[in-house]
Amino acid sequence: MAGKKQFDWDTALDAAMIQFWRAGYADTSLDDLSRATGLNRSSIYSSLGDKDTLFVRCLDRYAARYGHQYDAALSCAAAEPVAALRAFFDITLQRIADPQLPDGCLVVQSAMAMAVLSPTAAAHTKEALGFQRRRLRAALRAGRLTDPDADAFAEHAAAVNQSLAVMSRAGASPTQLLAIVGVTVDALAQAVRTTRRV
Repeated sequence: MAGKKQFDWDTALDAAMIQFWRAGYADTSLDDLSRATGLNRSSIYSSLGDKDTLFVRCLDRYAARYGHQYDAALSCAAAEPVAALRAFFDITLQRIADPQLPDGCLVVQSAMAMAVLSPTAAAHTKEALGFQRRRLRAALRAGRLTDPDADAFAEHAAAVNQSLAVMSRAGASPTQLLAIVGVTVDALAQAVRTTRRV
């Protein structure tokens, strides 16, 4: 209809997600969200919910978007666990290197701010972190590592992935981040060789 502004839910939600990602939950105000989305406060409330509800939606959107990419990267784990882990980390490194995106990771940033999150937002953050570990564990078990090795490497790889986000926000160079990934991938390659000799 002429004169009526069309609301694009996906575009507004992406803009809100970037705002939370860039500034964090505590430092993002409703005015910030209004500027980011182009919606006034009443439109944000009626279309996207209050700040807490909107944050949870953005967190879920972020986890789903990158979760699909991580799943695709790990899909070859049964045949090539080392290549799968390398591809997993490549998703993170490519996201960090994208100049259109804020540094770091929305989930990790939220985990570090857990004290200021609502119980619902904190639970969603913990769930996203836990799902990352379970995703890695399933892939590494498919790669024929023993259950204890798969569990240990999943915990380690998830922690390394989270540390990449923190270090990127602190100014670590792409070369430094790649070197960190290399140590983990090389350790997995050694574990795989050992397992397959047994």
